[in-house]
Amino acid sequence: MLKSILTIASVLLLFSCTQEKAKEREELIVKPLIFELDTISHYGQPYLYTNQQGEVLMSFIETKDEKAHLLYTKLKNNTWTEPNLIAQGTDWFVNWADYPQISSFAESGLLSFFLQKSGDGVYSYDIKLTHSEEGADWTEPNTLHDDGQQAEHGFVSFVPFQTHILAAWLDGRNTGGESDADHHGHHEGAMTLRAALVNNKGQKEAEWELDDRVCDCCQTSSALTTNGPVIVYRNRSEGEIRDIAIVRYLDGKWTSPRPVYPDNWKIPGCPVNGPRVDGKDNLLGVAWFAAPQGQGVVKVAFSENSGERFLQPVTINTGTTIGRVDFALIEDSSGIVSWMEGTEILARKVTLDGQLGPVVHIATSSDQRSSGFPQMTKGEDEMVFAWTDSQSKKSQIRTATISIDAF
Repeated sequence: MLKSILTIASVLLLFSCTQEKAKEREELIVKPLIFELDTISHYGQPYLYTNQQGEVLMSFIETKDEKAHLLYTKLKNNTWTEPNLIAQGTDWFVNWADYPQISSFAESGLLSFFLQKSGDGVYSYDIKLTHSEEGADWTEPNTLHDDGQQAEHGFVSFVPFQTHILAAWLDGRNTGGESDADHHGHHEGAMTLRAALVNNKGQKEAEWELDDRVCDCCQTSSALTTNGPVIVYRNRSEGEIRDIAIVRYLDGKWTSPRPVYPDNWKIPGCPVNGPRVDGKDNLLGVAWFAAPQGQGVVKVAFSENSGERFLQPVTINTGTTIGRVDFALIEDSSGIVSWMEGTEILARKVTLDGQLGPVVHIATSSDQRSSGFPQMTKGEDEMVFAWTDSQSKKSQIRTATISIDAF
């Protein structure tokens, strides 16, 4: 009996030591970045983007005295540059899940957007585009969509395509508007998915409706493959099945929506948990959240033919998850996925053949809406992370890097 007790104690001690060593290892490899902001304003809604030259950019919102400022900064020598102002206003729609973004054209110039209120309804807002040749002076904003409806337009994703940028978004022109936050997702008509090509002058040259019934407030995500751009998003059937779907631009035409994987998640309202996609050549990786059995899971599925077919998905999370995923390819056969389990921001490597690396603890945040969606992008030889720290009186943005080899 004594021998059994000693054996159990030894096992528990070994397990405890292993956990402590793993935590020490994570603390060593997660390197905070210098990003000094004042403590007077609220900061949030960070978005990370790696341009064609390998530079990492971050856009974010500063809120001060009821005025919102959209700014961006570049990562140089492990330090963020002095932020540049993109736009500002007092009538913006600033939301934890529907955040502004920044992207760059293949040749030169930047494109960004923010959300501006268009009416009294809670979800009446427009997508406003602005561009800059050098990143310092930004143009007067113009509206991405032409419907003129006081309805929801948002959840934009950008991807550079040839000399243009493809913009995808959720468009509520058929919903009849929305003024009651408690009934978000129950409109006259359905939310639609639309996309447009924007040239390097910030002008729209083409537009399409890609799906006439989609989930109301889950982020879209876009990527480029050898065969053309793809968009992933949360679909919505007549029977309220809300699984992740993909549309692809092939030979000048868009394909019909197809499921990435049939989770068959039936849910009467929007879960506010969009997918993320990344592509290189013909390889695609998609990460998403679902809870078809009432238990949340984070999955990743790869495609080796630009999204025509997907391999069997791999479950990523090890504990109870709230989703809020991100994903980035790191080489020809693997990627890094990040997600949240309660207040913990986690990440791990996943390979094309379904092998999983160790779970790496990135940071402790908050599981409240105010903490938003943690962001991740691939730098030269490291992963860059950004998240909103809403645990103090004034929310702040925290950033860190981790060597890819650490995964």
